[in-house]
Amino acid sequence: MRRTRILTAVLALAAGLLAGIPPALAADRAPQAALAADTYTWKNARIDGGGFVPGIVFNRKERNLAYARTDIGGAYRWQQSTKTWTPLLDSVGWDDWGHTGVVSLASDSVDPNRVYAAVGTYTNSWDPKNGAVMRSSDRGASWQKTNLPFKLGGNMPGRGMGERLAVDPNKNSVLYLGAPSGRGLWRSTDSGVTWSQVANFPNAGTYVQDPSDTSGYASDNQGIVWVTFDESTGTSQNATKTIYVGVADKDNAVYRSTDAGATWSRLGGQPTGYLAHKGVLDATNGHLYLAYSDKGGPYDGGKGRLWRYDTAAGTWKDISPVAEADTYYGFSGLTVDRLKPGTVMATAYSSWWPDTQIFRSTDSGGTWTRAWDYTSYPTRENRYTMDVSSSPWLTWGADPSPPEQAPKLGWMTEALEIDPFDSDRMMYGTGATIYGTENLTDWDSGAKFTIKPMVRGLEETAVNDLASPPSGAPLLSALGDIGGFRHTDLDKVPSMMFTQPNFTTTTSLDFAESNPSTVVRVGNLDSGPHIAFSTDNGAHWFAGTDPAGVSEGGTVAAAADGSRFVWSPGGTGVRYTQGFGTSWQTSSGIPAGAVVESDRVDPKVFYGFKSGKFYVSTDGGATFTASSATGLPSGDSVRFKALPGAEGDVWLAGGEADGAYGLWHSTDGGANFTRLSNVEQADTIGFGKAAPGASYQTLYTSAKIGGVRGIFRSTDKGASWTRINDDAHQWGWTGAAITGDPRVYGRVYVATNGRGVVYGDTSDSGTTDPGPGPDPTPTGGCTVTYTVTNQWSGGFQADVRLTNTGSGAWSDWSLGWSFADGQRITQAWNAEHTQSGAAVTARNVGWNGNVAAGSSVSFGFTGSWSGANAKPTAFKLGDRGCKVS
Repeated sequence: MRRTRILTAVLALAAGLLAGIPPALAADRAPQAALAADTYTWKNARIDGGGFVPGIVFNRKERNLAYARTDIGGAYRWQQSTKTWTPLLDSVGWDDWGHTGVVSLASDSVDPNRVYAAVGTYTNSWDPKNGAVMRSSDRGASWQKTNLPFKLGGNMPGRGMGERLAVDPNKNSVLYLGAPSGRGLWRSTDSGVTWSQVANFPNAGTYVQDPSDTSGYASDNQGIVWVTFDESTGTSQNATKTIYVGVADKDNAVYRSTDAGATWSRLGGQPTGYLAHKGVLDATNGHLYLAYSDKGGPYDGGKGRLWRYDTAAGTWKDISPVAEADTYYGFSGLTVDRLKPGTVMATAYSSWWPDTQIFRSTDSGGTWTRAWDYTSYPTRENRYTMDVSSSPWLTWGADPSPPEQAPKLGWMTEALEIDPFDSDRMMYGTGATIYGTENLTDWDSGAKFTIKPMVRGLEETAVNDLASPPSGAPLLSALGDIGGFRHTDLDKVPSMMFTQPNFTTTTSLDFAESNPSTVVRVGNLDSGPHIAFSTDNGAHWFAGTDPAGVSEGGTVAAAADGSRFVWSPGGTGVRYTQGFGTSWQTSSGIPAGAVVESDRVDPKVFYGFKSGKFYVSTDGGATFTASSATGLPSGDSVRFKALPGAEGDVWLAGGEADGAYGLWHSTDGGANFTRLSNVEQADTIGFGKAAPGASYQTLYTSAKIGGVRGIFRSTDKGASWTRINDDAHQWGWTGAAITGDPRVYGRVYVATNGRGVVYGDTSDSGTTDPGPGPDPTPTGGCTVTYTVTNQWSGGFQADVRLTNTGSGAWSDWSLGWSFADGQRITQAWNAEHTQSGAAVTARNVGWNGNVAAGSSVSFGFTGSWSGANAKPTAFKLGDRGCKVS
C-alpha cells in the first residue's frame, strides 16, 4: 500500500499526551497577541495504528523503555503499565509540519532519560524547511532542537533502513547521523547540540530509486543509512573504537572505523550488488549481521540476501535462509536476541503476496525456520496464531483465497526487534500497525506463539475529510491508505473500515443534512468504482457507477434531503445524478476539478469553487453560474461549507501567503462574500452545537488569528475567537478538515496529517462560573482507580477515575487523599487541586461536576517524587470513604 501523504500545496506540484499534559517543544517564539483561551481535553478517536511504522528502538540499559517512529506521524514512547504508546511530537507546529516525519530515533543506553529524533519529511521541494535533530533529557516529555543545514526524509524512499542516528554506547556525548542527498556522515560531540560533517568519510552514497523522477522524490540519493557501534571496543566515558556504517551504494555498502571515527575504510570482501538495509551486531559472538535488498524500499525489492561478518576473523558468510533464485523480495527487518547470543531474526519486508515472511535462527544463521510454510500449495501451516480482536479492521473485511490469509502477517515489515530484556517479547512494524508477541520462544519448541496488535495510542492516519451528522454515528472520517471509519464510540476501535468498496484512500464524504442515514463517499482505487453510498448512516455500503474517465475520487456533495448528488472526480468534469449514481450527467458552467458542496437546506442548491471563482447551482447540479463575488483566494487551496439550518449561509476558508488568505462569509448563497478582518489566515471551517444562550452555531477553524497559529472557536458568528489548543497540542499540519459536533457543545474534531482524528472537549460549559463555594458532599458509594501512567527520574504522571456507585447523581464532587512519600502535584487537568503537605484535595471543574449513578469522571496530574512513589491507599469523597480498586 503506497502512502501518498502529501499536503494540498504539494499536490499542486505533483493525519498530546492523550487526555493529559503533553510534551512541549522548547523553541524561540515571536511575541504573540493576547487571545482568549479555553482549556480543552484532547484525545484521539481510536483507530489504533493505520500507517507505516519503519522503526522500533529498545533501550539497551532499562527494561520496558522503547520508542517507535512513524514516517509522517511523529514518535512515540512505550508505556508498559498500560501497554500503550504515548505521542511525543504533538508540539510540532504548523510552520514546522515537516518535523512530524521521523527518519530515525536513538535511545541513550548510558543515560536512558535521553532520547534523540532526526526529523524532516521530504528532501525535495515539498518540505520547505531543513531537517533537525531533536533531543530530550526527559524521555520525550520536552525537547530542544538543532536545525540542520540539509533536509531529512522521514517519508522518502529508503525510510525503513536504519537506524541512521546512533549514540555511542560508551561515550554518550558522541552521536552520529547518516544524511541523505549526498550530504555524508555527521557527528556531534556535545550530546546533539551541535553537528559537523565527518570530512574524511569516503562515500556519501550513490543509490537513487528512479533517476528520471523530476520531482526529486524518487531521484534523491538515499545516502548514509545506518550506524552501528561495537560496544566491546570501548570503555565507560571513552569513545567506542569500532563503528560500522551502512551506505546506499550497491558496490560499497559497508564501511568501518577502528579508531573512533578518525579514519574510515571500506570493509573488505563484502558482497556487492545489494543495499544493506540493516547492520546489527552480536558483540558477544563477534557477528555483524546484514540484511540486503536490491532496492531501497519500503515498497520495492525483488531480491535479497542475509550475510554474517565475523568481526574477529574478517570473513563473510552467506547465511540466507533461501536460495537467491527463490527470493522475490528483499530482506530488511533484522534483530538479535541479546539474552541468547546466536538467535537472529529477519523479515522479507517486500513480500507482498501472499504474505510477508519472518525467519528465525538459533545457531547464528546456520539453519532457519519460517513463520509459515506450505504443506501442499496453496495450503500453508503457520507457526503462529493471530488475534486482532483489539483492531478487527486489520482483516480489511477480506476473505482471500489461499495462500493469502486475513489478517496478513504484514507487509513493509522493516522494523523488527526482540526485547533485549525479554526473549519472549518481539515487536515488528507493518504498513498498518505494530504487531507483537509475548511468547516468542514457543516458536523454538514447536508450539504456536500468539501475535497481537501492540499499537494502542499510536494513531497514524492522514485525515482528508470529517463529518459529524446530527443523528446516528457522531463521527465519519475519510482517511488515506485505510479508507475511513464510522465511529459510534470515540473511545473504541470500530469493528471495520469502510468496505464494499475498499478505497485505498477516501478523498471526500458527505451526508444528507435532513436525512443523515444517506451518506456518500468517494476515493481512489486501482481497479473498481470510485464512489459508494450508504442508506444506514455509513454502517453498510454499496458501490455506485463511475462516469467515463474517472481516475481519482475528488470531492462529492449530497443534497440536503439525499435525493441527488454532485461529484467532482479526478480525470473528468463535474457530474450530477438523481438517486444513487447509476446514471451521471455532465454539469455545465463549472470547471473540472472544482471543489463541490451542498446547501444544507435547499436540496436543489449546490456550490463549487475553482481558481478564485465561486459557482452556484439552483437546479440540482445540472447548471452552475459563476458568482460575481471578488477578492476570494486565487488558488485552489480552499475549503468551504454551508451552515446547517440556514439556507444560503456559506463560509469559505483558504488561500496562500502571497495572496488573498483568510475567512469569508456569505449570507446570500455566495452572491457576495465578506472577509473577516480579525482572521489573518484560515484553512478550514466547521460548525458545531451553539453555545448555551447563543442563537448561531459555533464556528471552528484551523487558522492564524492575532498572530498565533492554532485551532480556534467562535460562539458569536466570528466577531471574536478563542484559541482552544495550546503550544503542546499542535499536530503539525491541520489544514484538511475540521468539524464541530452538532450534539455536544464545544466538541471539535480536527483532521491531522499523520496523527489521526484528534477531538477536543471544552472545560467551558458556556455559563457563568459561580465560584468554588463550600466543599460539595455527594451521597452514596464511590470507587477510585489510581493509575501511574508514566514515571521518570524525579517525575510521574497519574490518572484518577472516580465512579459513582450510589443510586443518586452528584452535582459536584471533592476527592481527598494523602501521599505517603512526599509527592507533590505540579499540574492537574480536568480537576482543580489544592495540596497542604501530604494532603491533596481535587475538585470538579465546572463542566464535569454532574456524575450520574453508575458513571465515572476522570482527571489526571503530573507530580514530583524522590525515593519512592507509593500509590495512595485511601480516598474520601467529602467525608465518605471510597473503595479503592
